[in-house]
Amino acid sequence: MVVAAVAELWKHNEEIVTLLKNNYDLLIAAFLAVAATFLVSKSWSKGGARSIDVPGRLGLPFIGETLAFLSATNSFKGCYEFVNLRRSRYGKWFKTRLFGKIHVFVPTTEGARKIFTNDFSYFNKGYVKSMADCVGPKSLLSVPHESHKRIRRLLSDPFSMPSLATFVVKFDQLLSQRLARLARNGDSFKVLEFSMQMTFDAMCSMLMSVTEESLLREIEKDCTAVSEAMLSLPVMIPGSRYYRGIKARERVMERFSGMIERRRSGVESHEDFLQSMLAKDSYPSTEKLEDAEIMDNLLTLIIAGQTTTAAAMMWSVKFLNDNRDAQDRLREEQLAITRKKADDYVLSLEDINSMSYGLKVVKETLRMSNVLLWFPRVALNDCTVDGKFFPLDYRIEIKKGWHVNIDATCIHYDPVLYKDPLQFNPSRFEEMQKSYSFIPFGSGPRTCLGMNMAKVTLMVFLHRLAGGYKWTMDDLDLSLEKKSHIPRLRSGCPITLKAL
Repeated sequence: MVVAAVAELWKHNEEIVTLLKNNYDLLIAAFLAVAATFLVSKSWSKGGARSIDVPGRLGLPFIGETLAFLSATNSFKGCYEFVNLRRSRYGKWFKTRLFGKIHVFVPTTEGARKIFTNDFSYFNKGYVKSMADCVGPKSLLSVPHESHKRIRRLLSDPFSMPSLATFVVKFDQLLSQRLARLARNGDSFKVLEFSMQMTFDAMCSMLMSVTEESLLREIEKDCTAVSEAMLSLPVMIPGSRYYRGIKARERVMERFSGMIERRRSGVESHEDFLQSMLAKDSYPSTEKLEDAEIMDNLLTLIIAGQTTTAAAMMWSVKFLNDNRDAQDRLREEQLAITRKKADDYVLSLEDINSMSYGLKVVKETLRMSNVLLWFPRVALNDCTVDGKFFPLDYRIEIKKGWHVNIDATCIHYDPVLYKDPLQFNPSRFEEMQKSYSFIPFGSGPRTCLGMNMAKVTLMVFLHRLAGGYKWTMDDLDLSLEKKSHIPRLRSGCPITLKAL
């Protein structure tokens, strides 16, 4: 009888062992979840959430993990690979030390809301030194609160509705001519290279009436060097990216200064943004920009308008090529507009406003491409940032002087916010999005000044491309361009056009 009982017990034990073996991973995950919840809950008081420290590695003073960051920037995976690796080690929230400053990466809508809504009161713009040096101390991206509101207001004219309406006409004429020429030649071309030149020429024409080809290319070469120096070690070593960028910035400033001098002396006069700024010379200081403010912000507008919009144009071609259903639906909408027009028509702002699916394609492109990977701020005082951990609330402690990076990429790829986030699906924007879940242009008082211009530029491009042509991609390499603070395909996304 005892032997029978022991045999029966052993039989049950074997079943238990087999059950454990077959569900080992599940049991381990459950154990870790329970343990993590227990440990976090121990730090909570009965009155609500408590502050917790952020995991991460700071390394040596000043150096920290700067070399690892620069190494990622100089790889074909892009600088965000640095972020991905640390997330795999520490979780969504982590801190690091870059260029001598402690950085906390903020991956939640709750954290984004706290920071964006408290710009200027608890936070200010916090670019790394190399980026701030490149755009200049009077740039809208660098100035303190007391100057920001005035400069932003005085820079707003090129982005008003009447100015955008004029821009749409000029950009559409320029774009349609160049695309038609490429289609006639039948040659493969790189979308990134094409869109960089298109957006640069359009910005220079609108801001300064510069249209001479040789001058455009000279200015573009220097602006490219400035852009490439934005994520570099800020040391003036001859031959380094930072050195070349700062020297290029000096040449650009000399050109701008010469333009201003010729216009003030009456040698030149144009109807453009620069002329409208100089027309305010006799105004009170609160109603005009100093020369240094004009020049730094001309450079900022050109670089920001060119690099981000051109990259988004490139990614839109890549994503539409991957999703033919979206491409076909977009093409049908654009052809419906074309059928109502004469052969040599030019788009209007009203046409742009009728492109409902086109706008969704633009939004989905911006969500997936993340041409602005994160939005940097610096804490003006000790504070906390809200977050989530399992079902519980918590507050992350932030010290005065720390940099907080609102991680748009992590938010845009969050499967809780976006179903199948790696799938290009413009129709997802038929539904209302959660607050602060879609932030390609930031939010709050520092929302991107050129937001509407970027959207209309992309929609004009999509109309002319999808409504007039089909294309084949000539290189499917997904490697990213080295040394860029904006994710761009190393191949430049080469395509060949065929007119419909």
